[in-house]
Amino acid sequence: MTPGGVLRRTGPCALLAGALVLAAGCGLTSGSPMVDDVGPGSIGQGLPLKGAHLTVTSKEFTEQLILGAIMGIAFQAAGADVLDRTGIQGSIGAREAVKSGDADGMYEYTGTAWITYLGNSKPIPDPRKQWQAVHDADLRNGITWLPPSALNNTYALAMNQANFRKYRTKTLSDVAALSRSDPGAVTLCVESEFANRADGLPGMEKAYGMSVPAKNITQMDTGIIYTQVAKGSCTYGEVFTTDGRIRSMHLAVMADDKKFFPNYNAAPAINSKALKRYPAIAQILDPVTRKLDNTVAQELNAKVDVQGQDPHEVALDWMTAQGFVKQH
Repeated sequence: MTPGGVLRRTGPCALLAGALVLAAGCGLTSGSPMVDDVGPGSIGQGLPLKGAHLTVTSKEFTEQLILGAIMGIAFQAAGADVLDRTGIQGSIGAREAVKSGDADGMYEYTGTAWITYLGNSKPIPDPRKQWQAVHDADLRNGITWLPPSALNNTYALAMNQANFRKYRTKTLSDVAALSRSDPGAVTLCVESEFANRADGLPGMEKAYGMSVPAKNITQMDTGIIYTQVAKGSCTYGEVFTTDGRIRSMHLAVMADDKKFFPNYNAAPAINSKALKRYPAIAQILDPVTRKLDNTVAQELNAKVDVQGQDPHEVALDWMTAQGFVKQH
């Protein structure tokens, strides 16, 4: 998986770009109504979406399920009837649903749109400029991007606390320096995709002047990386910055001090026709989006991935605790 949750896959569902083949076999189900008994809190006052019928969607991984539920709950609090089409397999299906109008909105990632959907090879280092570029380019696709959150689901390297105390690296520049002064100390656990992507390990090594011998790199599935790093089987592991296991396993994340990795800030991507019909969508979502950052994402993701809670319930509890909505 890439940051922003793009699964590299083959087969017909990987070839959806530009097509409206949104059959259930590619992940888009008919959906079910959201039936949260919620009303306005700090958002939704005056029920500006009363009478609206809106459909929310998301990709299938934990963070996306939570964000999709958050959007749907916000719309309900403002008076809308909401159809839940969250959990679409892969990325392109959810994107196409918003683009075609089969869904009205989702939380999407700026880097995913810029690189995967819009076909650019070089990310824009400044997160706000990256969002603006995506916003401007996607208008022609009938998608309007609302202001972004600080939540940035991108790549990072992390280590356990014992190794952090031993090596005291805090940035990727520190890791590069360690790889030169003590080559044996830097062992990596990474996914095969990260090991081969230009915006993964090869690019990171080049950007930081780092050269890790092949014998010090072990490739494995994402979930295993976290447990191996926590055990200390490898000094550093490739992680996603909003993953709840970072907090639950007390991993130390290395700062990307040269800002090599692309920005994958989550922002509402709304079907432009739906936004024109219901402009209140923007003011309803804006305060919610402003509250989302990596700390919040890690906490909410951990409730699902570590504690086994339901993503929709996690979203509802957070929206209520923040005062955005009131449960009747």
